[in-house]
Amino acid sequence: MGERIYVIVGKDESLVGARCQELLDELLEPEQRMTGLFSVDGGEAAIAEVLDELKTTPFLTDKRVVAIRGADGFVSKNREILEKYFEKPASTGVLVLTVSTWDARTRLSKMLPKVGAMIELTPPPRWKLPDHLVQHAASKHKVRLNKDAAEMLVELIGEEPAQLYNEIEKLVLFTRGEAAIRADHVEALTGHQHIYGAFEVIDAMIGGHAGQAVSRLRNMFEEDKSAEYTAVGAFAFHLRRMFQAKTLLEKRTYPDAIAKQLRIWSNKDRFFAQLQRISLVQIAALLEELAAVDHATKTGQGQAPILIEQLVLRLAGTGAAANLQIRPR
Repeated sequence: MGERIYVIVGKDESLVGARCQELLDELLEPEQRMTGLFSVDGGEAAIAEVLDELKTTPFLTDKRVVAIRGADGFVSKNREILEKYFEKPASTGVLVLTVSTWDARTRLSKMLPKVGAMIELTPPPRWKLPDHLVQHAASKHKVRLNKDAAEMLVELIGEEPAQLYNEIEKLVLFTRGEAAIRADHVEALTGHQHIYGAFEVIDAMIGGHAGQAVSRLRNMFEEDKSAEYTAVGAFAFHLRRMFQAKTLLEKRTYPDAIAKQLRIWSNKDRFFAQLQRISLVQIAALLEELAAVDHATKTGQGQAPILIEQLVLRLAGTGAAANLQIRPR
């Protein structure tokens, strides 16, 4: 790589952070980090120190990398000095800046292509995330991530790229020696506990057992702190699978064939017993309610544990019949 300066631009901090880490991995081997990398937050970076680090002769490596994260304020404050540096960057120094915006009209922006590169990041829309994860697994880890496994990850973990990347790293270790990362790997490592917890809560809800449903829900959050971020995905995953299975049942597909198609390996009998106590319309209504919870959590209108508990109480209690007309048969 001949570039002396990289500017990584994006409003999604997790995506920018992950791409910055990827770039640092490309620029330096792990054993070179101690002597070859200087990393600092933009709010704490001093221009004199940054320039000194860039001009320092590398030790045990062929380059000295200086990474300034969240550098918007740093760039604005030191624009004139940076312009001089862009004119003649250090021959053995590589400057990496991560910023939320990069004005194309500025002199720095016009100078950048001569000495470096801009990496502009836009989070892929949800429908493109599975393909994005497949590409990420191939380029970053040199492994094949099956499309259905990527789709399951998005269902269970959500749309935050950094969290999804972390899960892929865990799966790479978990599946070492396998030809590909499959959906059953994802369920075994990432989703089994949460999917099972959602199954138990929904089962109690359908039965009208509010106290039992809430108790099981609280256990989910107490046993795993990450459930706050993944619970909505786990409930959505299970409800969508219920919807698909119910649709197939109404087409007179045999349960064994449905189980094979939808990869229902555990709690199969209880799963189909659950379906007998709820209609397709009611499952769809539950999915709509859950979508409203998801929207509220993502827009800062509430926290997942509280909103899901309110939903469970409303639908499992005396108001269930009025809201979704869910009754045990």
